[in-house]
Amino acid sequence: MSTQSLASGPEGPHALRPLLDTVLQALHQGAHARGGPLPAGGPAAVAARLRAALGDVLPQHGDPDALHTLVHALAEGAADPADPLCAAHLHCPPLAVATAADLAASVLNPSLDSWDQAPAASELETLVTRGLAAEVYAGPADALITTGGTESNQLALLLAREKHGTGLRLICGANAHHSLPRAAWLLGLPDPVTIPAPTGTLDPTALDEALTTLPGPHLVAATAGTTDAGLIDPLPEIAALCTAHHARLHIDAAYGGGLLLSDRHRTKLTGLDHAHTITLDLHKLGWQPVAAGLLAVRDPHDLTALHQHADYLNADDDTEAGLPDLLGRSLRTTRRPDVLKIAVTLKTLGRTGLGALVDQVCDRAEEFAALVQDHPGFELHDRPTISTVLFRPAHTTDDAVAAVRRTLLHQGRAVLGRARLDGRLWLKATLLNPDTRPDDVATLLALVEKAADEPA
Repeated sequence: MSTQSLASGPEGPHALRPLLDTVLQALHQGAHARGGPLPAGGPAAVAARLRAALGDVLPQHGDPDALHTLVHALAEGAADPADPLCAAHLHCPPLAVATAADLAASVLNPSLDSWDQAPAASELETLVTRGLAAEVYAGPADALITTGGTESNQLALLLAREKHGTGLRLICGANAHHSLPRAAWLLGLPDPVTIPAPTGTLDPTALDEALTTLPGPHLVAATAGTTDAGLIDPLPEIAALCTAHHARLHIDAAYGGGLLLSDRHRTKLTGLDHAHTITLDLHKLGWQPVAAGLLAVRDPHDLTALHQHADYLNADDDTEAGLPDLLGRSLRTTRRPDVLKIAVTLKTLGRTGLGALVDQVCDRAEEFAALVQDHPGFELHDRPTISTVLFRPAHTTDDAVAAVRRTLLHQGRAVLGRARLDGRLWLKATLLNPDTRPDDVATLLALVEKAADEPA
């Protein structure tokens, strides 16, 4: 087989089969060489191994073994979100069926900037985005596919600016994702106003005061699933204040939006449908390969602000003849069909299957929190709202907490995050792996205990 064979076309499957075998073998061997959730030795050791594997970036003559060599190196040096002891971030292990669909998307390589590059993919995107928007809103809502929460939040602010003018002021909690004030800066909006979040969630009293005293127009950004602790702002109260003060409401539910899939947990999102726009992200509580973000929009007319004209992509006579205009579906031009893996997952697992995965990770977080609470050597910040647990060794300093995390990272034994709440530093376990079992979380706690007892 030639190294220059194409992935698609009549010979594509024949060319891909041996390469897939190579990739799967390299993934297996690389994970075995890693031997845990993270490569041991810290940044210097990982960099040295990768440099040795890569060698000359652009050699004079090609290496037919490069696929195996580099996939092996990447797997050996990866943080594996499918390992139960890898629990630092909102970084999920992807479902096999979604990953397989992503391969098909790469092979076919549609580009969603014009219909003649993506005939079926554009229709699939239309159907899936409207279907997902209907999970949140009643009526003719819509949604856009994005690269994740950051792009969705930026789009939400852009749509609000185009609706209400450049004087629009963002009001968000101190718990809000960093992409929101950053988007205000990128879009040339006035400096955002940050509302206190003394308990980790936005304070409605302080929000009411800000909406009363600050000149409008206002865009309030609430959070359903904070990055640090997975907390959910009081959405019904915030929505009522926005209605009373004629403020626009955006809800960043990049993390918490996945609770919509669970009959047990979706009530935590009561009030979500009052938002004008909502950030969703299925590469968190949706088990998709990156990227799989969405922006749901209550009024589809708001999307007209994104309309662009490029004669080679959406000529007027083509549009009038019935060819769909795709340029208004994103700020990007070339776009891969990320909708395929989402559609395959929704169709394969259904609401029941996906809801069960959500329930599993939430249950495991509750169990881990109970272990921490019952252990005299640890302190629990609070019971989890979604699947994030904050904890720390008892009677120790912030420096010692930070050192425990770095010790486990350097050893390659466990991957935990960090969060600062109530003026103290906490270890963060974000449980997104539905295959994690009770003995896994017990092992995680034991590893932290051992690292805390080791001399600095």
